[in-house]
Amino acid sequence: MKMKKIVVILLFFVTSGFTFFYMSPNQKAADISKGIAEAIRKGNVNDLSNYFNSTIDLSILGKEGSYSKAQATQIVKEFFTKYPPKTFEIKHQGSSSDGSNYVIGSLVTAKGKFRTNYLIKNNSGKLYINQLSFDTEN
Repeated sequence: MKMKKIVVILLFFVTSGFTFFYMSPNQKAADISKGIAEAIRKGNVNDLSNYFNSTIDLSILGKEGSYSKAQATQIVKEFFTKYPPKTFEIKHQGSSSDGSNYVIGSLVTAKGKFRTNYLIKNNSGKLYINQLSFDTEN
């Protein structure tokens, strides 16, 4: 009886681990994309920056550049302070032939509406935001 319990427990851990480690890349990207969308919706730069790569290309209201994770965090924090988010809605998402995933959304803030794009890429087996933009939406 004791051996049967051990076998059942081992099977549980093996199948649980298999499911976690062998999720499809698109499923992982979709899960991460939901977390990113929620952080944008809440204006939570700390949660959002957890998804930033070590360097990230930012474009905010026409100002573009490549920044370190720390610099990008500060820039996005300033944006969210100036434009507090009310809602964020994903309008379109997909994947590219190189394995990257992109999201196009609409951010509504207290001071305007912004077309929001982000690009998620795999870096050493983990998915990160490589590009993020907030541009005025008509």
